[in-house]
Amino acid sequence: MPETPTAASEAPARPPCVLCFNASDPSGAGGLAADQTAIASASCHVLPVATCVWLRDTRHLHGHHALEADWIDDQARAVLEDVSVAAIKVGFAGSPAGLAAIGAILSDYDELPVVTYLPELAWWTDGEREAYLEACEALVLSQTDVLVGNHHTLARWLLPDWDDERPPGPRDIARAAAAHGVPYTLVTGQARGERIDSHLASPEVVLAHAEFERIDATFIGAGDTLSAALTALLALGSDLAQAGAEALGYLDQALANGFQPGMGHAVPDRLFWADDDSADAPNESSPSP
Repeated sequence: MPETPTAASEAPARPPCVLCFNASDPSGAGGLAADQTAIASASCHVLPVATCVWLRDTRHLHGHHALEADWIDDQARAVLEDVSVAAIKVGFAGSPAGLAAIGAILSDYDELPVVTYLPELAWWTDGEREAYLEACEALVLSQTDVLVGNHHTLARWLLPDWDDERPPGPRDIARAAAAHGVPYTLVTGQARGERIDSHLASPEVVLAHAEFERIDATFIGAGDTLSAALTALLALGSDLAQAGAEALGYLDQALANGFQPGMGHAVPDRLFWADDDSADAPNESSPSP
């Protein structure tokens, strides 16, 4: 079994810094906004690198403008040459060229743990989506320690020819990801009646499992929240199994305390632990070391 990812030994103890590649989201639901609040909740410092600008509200994603690869590269290298980084999260890169820029940086800093989150890309055309996924396979997956995504999204991508009557399990998806060089996957959103299953797994073993009651709401930003929390916990030095379990617990509480800021979907409350009602025990469910 491959070794679990750990934070770089030279990273400062407090607060660890997490480099995030993601979109700028004006709704505050996902992208860098989700990364910043989730990672700050774990007492880490966020280094946000914008890859694109979304035109989005809480109802719809209306479009996006991808930044040039040089802009992504320059942002990241400016802070990497100045700040000691403990872990890296890769969110939505905006374009295949953005993935190429990120892949080059990951190669130069291959001692750092990397968490990659694949969002749902159904809003793109088939050609755009296929080009992005091909670039992700070729340039990013082999440098990823943990791949995070929804069960349906990852299964459709990694197991397009699945023909078994049963849906692919977490280890099936982990085996498919391992073929691209990814040692671990965190698969969420597998429906089990009125409950939702999530698994952190390698091809050989399930490291962490969480089963939560289905919440009667449609959320945006859940995947970014989970992957950001996981990255922060790895930056703090948690072992992977512990980090996965704590990140899943944090997401469950963020969703349970979610709110509807506009006329569309709900948003996770990533600062639920700071509410007055839970102020006497803020660390019970927040991602902490």
